Amino acid sequence: MSYSTADSLLPVTLDDVRGAQKMLSGVARVTALEGSRHLSHMVGAPVHLKCENLQRTGSFKLRGAYVRIAGLLPEERAAGVVAASAGNHAQGVALASALLGVRSTVFMPKGAPLPKVSATRDYGAEVRLHGQVVDETLAAAQEYAAETGAVFIHPFDHPDVIAGQGTVGLEILEQCPEARTIVVGIGGGGLAAGIAVSVKALRPDMKIIGVQAAGAAAYPPSLAAGRPVSVGNPATMADGIKVGRPGDVPFGIVGELVDEVRTVSEDELSAALLLCLERAKLVVEPAGASPVAALLSRPGSFEGPVVAVLSGGNVDPVLMQRVLRHGMAAQGRYLAVRLRLTDRPGALATLLGVLSVVDANVLDVSHVRTDPRLGLTEAEVELHLETKGPAHCAEVGQALREAGYTVMG
Repeated sequence: MSYSTADSLLPVTLDDVRGAQKMLSGVARVTALEGSRHLSHMVGAPVHLKCENLQRTGSFKLRGAYVRIAGLLPEERAAGVVAASAGNHAQGVALASALLGVRSTVFMPKGAPLPKVSATRDYGAEVRLHGQVVDETLAAAQEYAAETGAVFIHPFDHPDVIAGQGTVGLEILEQCPEARTIVVGIGGGGLAAGIAVSVKALRPDMKIIGVQAAGAAAYPPSLAAGRPVSVGNPATMADGIKVGRPGDVPFGIVGELVDEVRTVSEDELSAALLLCLERAKLVVEPAGASPVAALLSRPGSFEGPVVAVLSGGNVDPVLMQRVLRHGMAAQGRYLAVRLRLTDRPGALATLLGVLSVVDANVLDVSHVRTDPRLGLTEAEVELHLETKGPAHCAEVGQALREAGYTVMG
């Protein structure tokens, strides 16, 4: 069964998405759909990963940015475009503008990762660093647009952007027509809205589940209120979905067509990123790993086959290192312990010998000898250990206690 949304009250229709797909031919890649045996085993049904992390610029954002800019009038193109972003949208706008011969200016927070700033410049945009958070950067970009006449390219709150993102849904239907559920991360809602429009028009039986980081989950209270509401001080490592308020345009679509919106914790995001790297051999940013985090959170609650959309892979190496360690800790594969020992030659070697017997890999060791809490002959040692899981962590702790050490944390 299929139907057209052309006569619906939605601001984006299936015809709009199909038009965007034609426009993006030769511009955006048809990204791979990869099966995951590990996730399939966990979920109890086939699970496929839609690899938008392998898209040009490293995320799906190129799709919507290109469609939006390509649709500008000649006089609007002549005035140039401006955008505000911490990374993915910035790169999408920069490349789309370069391909279309349009001048672009991109405002980015002062703390934006250097690789993302450099990539945006390399794609041809003029980058201006302003503000500490995206809201301040957004205000600066809108002020620039008002002063110069440049067209502001919103990351998600425009029908053309949503139509471009919806092409991901058409590709999923072509690559996996037997799919029953699509899981997709939600920030402002542009990607989820676009996928919902294209997929529900052709497969109204398909379930679409949105995922937000618990610390930046504006959609659940907004859907409950029936209107977009703001979440103060959104906090999550997943900067790609760290949005304090749903977009007005995508909100109406998500409310009508998305079946459910779930939240995931920071620990679940870390574990998902680690799983993508280890099991799927895919570099994915925390926002892109949010659908996998949802699968890990409630694996038995999805009707398969399932497609999880990996929306982006632009992760800062410093953040990657921190997140991987956090993910290892969440899985019980990283253990930090503090203990006291007698400050004498060979004491540390004895301690390390105990750890060697139980096969715990020592990553870092730090000493404290001058704390007033310590006795004259005492030293405090903090150890960061790589372990094999929760059971191994318990074994390490037991071995230390049996050797006479008092484990403090």
